[in-house]
Amino acid sequence: MSALRRHIHPGWALVAPFLLLVAALYLGPILNILWLSVTDPEPGLGNYQKLFESDSLLRIFWTTIRICLITTVGSVFLGYSIAYAMVHCHEKQKSYMLTLLLVSFWISILVRTFSWLMLLGHRGLVNNALEGMGVIAEPIAFMRNELGVLIGMIHYMIPYAVLPLLVNMQSLDMRVMNASRNLGATGSQTFWRIYLPLTTPGIVASSLLIFILSLGFYVTPAVLGGGKVLMIAEYISVQLLVTLKWGTAAMLAGLMLFGVLAMLYIMSRFMKLSTVFGGSS
Repeated sequence: MSALRRHIHPGWALVAPFLLLVAALYLGPILNILWLSVTDPEPGLGNYQKLFESDSLLRIFWTTIRICLITTVGSVFLGYSIAYAMVHCHEKQKSYMLTLLLVSFWISILVRTFSWLMLLGHRGLVNNALEGMGVIAEPIAFMRNELGVLIGMIHYMIPYAVLPLLVNMQSLDMRVMNASRNLGATGSQTFWRIYLPLTTPGIVASSLLIFILSLGFYVTPAVLGGGKVLMIAEYISVQLLVTLKWGTAAMLAGLMLFGVLAMLYIMSRFMKLSTVFGGSS
């Protein structure tokens, strides 16, 4: 007992009950979902077997992966540009840009989604303006397809890309870039050979965050996709609320969970995750 006290601080006795409660409330539902995936409607791996036998499930799975990848690339590219501008602009302009960025977090995703419908819909502001100027003869199908889903998702995810990149860029020692220029390197050479590699942890962090969040998107694909772009989250909702196939829904949820854990594990093999998410190296 004395040896145990030397290795474990007595304060843990006060924290342990709350940790156990949080673990139970967090792990309990997850274990229940995994249990349903192998027991409903009958015990076995039948639900997971459907993933390889059902063309519709495979199509939904690959559609989700493709949209998430495109969303990640687009959001990180635009977020990197915004973060780079914020770091190198005047302090007053930076505060304005940061305020606008944070305001976007306070706007409901429903408001943003329906705003895009008003702007880019069949009779939206953009199509009406283009038709009025004689640029197009008939409305462009921006919405109710994969393009509309990507526009809405990238717009929503840009702030999530900017913040990790902004933190990473602000931590860089600008004297390294100044030394590069003093040694004769051009601005583009300094950026590609020094600045961009130093911001790799921020790029990885924002990419990982956006891809994981994109996997669970529900409102934006449902509204802007118009029922024509079905992603895993919406399909899970259909299985739970319409067809009542809880086992299939639990299987898909389990696959999403395993996919996220696998991504984190692979990432940990190449770099320290605490550094990626803002911790000390």
